Amino acid sequence: MGEKSENRWLILAASIIMNLCIGSAYAWSIFQKPLIAMFDWTTAQASLAFTLNLSLVPIAMIFAGRIQDRQGPKKVTFVGGLIFGAGIILAGFTNSLTGLYLTYGVLGGFGIGTVYACTVANTVKWFPDKRGLAGGLTAAGFGFGAVVFAPVAVSLIENYTVLPTFRILGFIFMVAIILCSMFLKAPQAGWKPEGWQPKVTATTVNTGQDCTASEMTKTPKFYILWAMYTIGCIAGLMIIGHASPIGQEKIGLSPQVAAYAVSFLGLANTFGRIFWGSVSDKIGRYNAVVLMYIVSSVMLMLLFVAKSFGLFIIAICGIALSFGGFMGIFPSITADNFGAKNLGINYGVMFTAFGLAAFFGPRIAAVVKQSSGGDYGKAFLTASALNIIGIVCTLIINSQLKKQRSIADAKN
Repeated sequence: MGEKSENRWLILAASIIMNLCIGSAYAWSIFQKPLIAMFDWTTAQASLAFTLNLSLVPIAMIFAGRIQDRQGPKKVTFVGGLIFGAGIILAGFTNSLTGLYLTYGVLGGFGIGTVYACTVANTVKWFPDKRGLAGGLTAAGFGFGAVVFAPVAVSLIENYTVLPTFRILGFIFMVAIILCSMFLKAPQAGWKPEGWQPKVTATTVNTGQDCTASEMTKTPKFYILWAMYTIGCIAGLMIIGHASPIGQEKIGLSPQVAAYAVSFLGLANTFGRIFWGSVSDKIGRYNAVVLMYIVSSVMLMLLFVAKSFGLFIIAICGIALSFGGFMGIFPSITADNFGAKNLGINYGVMFTAFGLAAFFGPRIAAVVKQSSGGDYGKAFLTASALNIIGIVCTLIINSQLKKQRSIADAKN
């Protein structure tokens, strides 16, 4: 109880800024077409850098989360800033696919995971009274990166070309993350806001029961939640990785207008993390998850038939809104079910679902486009069908948790 309660808001602000920097990864589609034009790569070849980048994030989160749980977030985010900044800077010197994969893909991905493991898990620990909202706000910084950096990247590419743009942005990211890392610290064990007492509700199942990662992965509900997270992320990452090309090729947008569309997508992604996180605190995590699956599925069908800029914007923003919700809610779902003590590593393990989705989401779109003469349609339908499976998984886990609550209430 020795920590000043107001300190947590400064920690939250610093975490949001760091996530804003690493969230620039969501603006990848801005870089993809200039790289293809410069090096004559295919869409599938270029998009693999983005796939590698996000697929490696959970691996780094597991290692960084373990260290963060034991030693605190300051040193870990400092190192993460160095790795991420170096990866983007070195991508500006690449002249081959291998170089791009190793720099933007491997180093960039490890840097993102190292920073994100600390910002999200540490912030949720500081806000046991507002887990959904705090997790959503922190994750919102990640989503907002595309809003800020998509138009900046377009302007820099127009003036300096794509490789110098990587170098400029990488330096900015490195400095910003390192400076913000100085403000981070972990709360004392058992810390809680003054005057607040936890209560058991529909959204707080097993709160206080701290599981290790090994104990967590031995429970059936972990695998159901993991499958739900994977499915929830696939559609969002598919669209984020290809939004600019989809807009240019399906709707006929210019690169500049497509960049602004990516910014709108980023806004929806960001707002979804805050909105759904707050909603989940009120109506329950799993009720919110079902609604997010429904919105995503409907918007994918709309994107399938969209031929105008208006429908395109509505569809990609609806998909991003739902994707942002999954990113904002799942740190809280992990803490609700497995405790906050080991949340750094536990959420890192849960976040491997995001890594799998980061591999399959963009790749499904790239492969479908290449095999169908430039048409993304079947990829949209596939992701929509997966959301239905996600709804079934959510109903199963919700039913199991209700039974657990009934048993616990009967014993009390």
